[in-house]
Amino acid sequence: MNDKNSIWQDTGQPIADRVEALMAEMTIEEKVSQLGSFWIRPAERNSNGEGNVAPMENTFSKDHASFETEIIDGLGQITRAFGSAPLEPAEGRARLAELQRKVMAANRFGIPALAHEECLTGFTTLGATCYPSSIAWGASWDPQLVGEMASRIGADMKKAGVHLGLSPVLDVVRDYRWGRVEETLGEDPHLVSELANAYVRGIQGSGVHATLKHFAGYSASRAGRNHAPVTIGHREFEDVILPPFERAVREAGVKSVMNSYSDIDGETPAASHRLLTEVLRKRWGFTGTVVSDYWAISFLETMHRIAKDQDEAGIISLAAGMDVELPETNAFRNLAQAVADGRLNAQVLDTAVRRVLVQKAELGLLDADWSPEAGWEGEQVDFDSAANRAHARKMAEESIILLKNTGILPLGAQAAPASIAVVGPSASQPRAHLGCYSFTNHVLSRFFGEDSHGIELPSILDSLRAAKNLAGTQISYERGVDFTDLDDSGIAAAVAAAREAEVAIVTVGDLAGLFGRGTSGEGCDVVDLSLPGRQADLVEAVLATGTPTILVLVSGRPYSLGAFAQRAAGIVQAFMPGEEGGPALASVLAGEINPSGKLPVQIPDHIGGQPGTYLQPPLGWYSDGVSNLDPRPLYPFGYGLSYTDFELSELQISDAEIANDGTVEISATISNTGERSGAEVIQLYLSDDFSSVVRPRRWLAGFAKVALQAGESKRVSFSVHADRTSFTGLENERIVEPGSFTVQLGNSSEDLPLTGSFTITGEVREVPEGRVMDTPVQISSVDSTHLQRSLAAPATS
Repeated sequence: MNDKNSIWQDTGQPIADRVEALMAEMTIEEKVSQLGSFWIRPAERNSNGEGNVAPMENTFSKDHASFETEIIDGLGQITRAFGSAPLEPAEGRARLAELQRKVMAANRFGIPALAHEECLTGFTTLGATCYPSSIAWGASWDPQLVGEMASRIGADMKKAGVHLGLSPVLDVVRDYRWGRVEETLGEDPHLVSELANAYVRGIQGSGVHATLKHFAGYSASRAGRNHAPVTIGHREFEDVILPPFERAVREAGVKSVMNSYSDIDGETPAASHRLLTEVLRKRWGFTGTVVSDYWAISFLETMHRIAKDQDEAGIISLAAGMDVELPETNAFRNLAQAVADGRLNAQVLDTAVRRVLVQKAELGLLDADWSPEAGWEGEQVDFDSAANRAHARKMAEESIILLKNTGILPLGAQAAPASIAVVGPSASQPRAHLGCYSFTNHVLSRFFGEDSHGIELPSILDSLRAAKNLAGTQISYERGVDFTDLDDSGIAAAVAAAREAEVAIVTVGDLAGLFGRGTSGEGCDVVDLSLPGRQADLVEAVLATGTPTILVLVSGRPYSLGAFAQRAAGIVQAFMPGEEGGPALASVLAGEINPSGKLPVQIPDHIGGQPGTYLQPPLGWYSDGVSNLDPRPLYPFGYGLSYTDFELSELQISDAEIANDGTVEISATISNTGERSGAEVIQLYLSDDFSSVVRPRRWLAGFAKVALQAGESKRVSFSVHADRTSFTGLENERIVEPGSFTVQLGNSSEDLPLTGSFTITGEVREVPEGRVMDTPVQISSVDSTHLQRSLAAPATS
């Protein structure tokens, strides 16, 4: 039936017509085969046989059907051909091509499978560039940088024969104790949306489809526990959780979506017709495929207990709007029989099959001339090219956040210190720079142990010793403590080294892992926000020496620093900065790079009582006489210092009043008043002065990262549509409400020197689907004479 003259293989025909022609020739069994997947998992990952890389993987290893059995009549997707075991690039590509040839030979149409792979910190394969974790993308506040990274990831994946990437994660952070905070882009839906859209456009522009995760509500689980129930209200769900997903669908044209594991007030996303069909497709117009998170459909029986058996779980999920079961076929195995028995409507099956075949057609998999070797340029493939590493370095540098500086930083500003004592586990363990889903931490360590990296991975210690600005400085090192080991016998040596040095650098934080095998990552949740293990004791002991101390955090979540902040001479936060994290951190500390990162999450003051984010109503913030607990952070959302100085001035608001569907232009001048070049993030916040429902104190409505030479100024203008003030009203409809709104511009959610206001007039307007959700930004140059005049004049507010 693989006829070169078939309509479905004719690229000159519309894809819809090609797919309908193919489906007309397929049996029910052949259709069902397109909705399943197969994962060739290695029998062992280390001498102990441990190493799950997906939740409850061992449970689903029983009665595992052979690849040859599963591909009869075809196969929907091949699961993680690269990201399951260490394979050299040429070996992995040849292996995937062989699997594809077998799939094509096993079905009468010769249809290949779609190959998917993880790509949260880069292409998850041996030897590929490991970029910073998603939380570090958030810290960069730079969509263009994220988009270029995604384009590079997509190009490498396409070259390897991979079609679908399981990224980005759009879960808005709601509780810092959740282990997967490192995989998120931050705690604000606008920041998450801007960066996620850039990622989707970047990777899909390279010919690889993106997959949004995890739809929806996953990050709001009770007590920050992985897979725990979610009990947020409808308004929070609509106004905080859903917007990044909606924008990626409407604006970026994402091709795939993956469900969340956690049930929402008893409703499981993998079985939710409301979410997968009513919201995603009917409201937002999504036309791509919905793929299950690994074993999420089976969990409907085993974990959620809303299905009596696997077959029923499959029927429920498919009817809800699921299209493909990952990572292997279990609950979808008997769908053909379900149709024959009348338990499943054949049109429901056809709908899912149609979506899958459209996606395959878009990727070229239905073309007559498609071959498994297409695009393969030989065996000399470098997935960690010099250009990739340079971009990873740039991303790491722009994501590093300077939280405190009494003048000790940069270390090489004038005369470098004669001696530096570096202590702490992060300095000598470069795996701490990598996220949970990096190939090194996710896969390689299961095979060859903690010292196997698979890529060049300079440590912080080695990078400091190589820093040009610290040439001639004597640098000693004492580990002090491990990440989780409670042995504190090394603290005494660390204290001795600190006492003998002119400056001490204490490096602490996380080592990512899976399901409790790390301090951060999937299934590595925490009870409070204290530093893991005995690391806090190490920090205390070094601070007690009186030696000027710089605290360096390399972590996947924010930790409480209130106990140390007053005594530290400097504090630097790096959120898992990737393979070039060591050199990037050394460059910031030594002054070769001017830090420009901003917090995508807040830094807590104390270890408990602050799981919430900056998006709080008045009663969620500090209120004297209401509670003895102060929820305010040590460092707020959007905060970050520089080695130069910036000044905001000349706020202008185009209109005092706008219509309920109008637009207001809000602009200001940003000036670099210091002595070196740098970049500042201008942040625009809005507050609803009075409203019919309780709203956040303020919310991020726009931002721009602006690079400025010393003495340079630029004008930044935001176009804010009335829809950007909309919210879910008392009747659960989205509305724009007339009234006054406060405008604030600054460099964090709490440092907002420019203040103004505008008023929305008219009646309450119900906002239809497809509202304006972005805030366009324009940046223009300002001449030096204007700068001199503006600095001499009083600030406008």
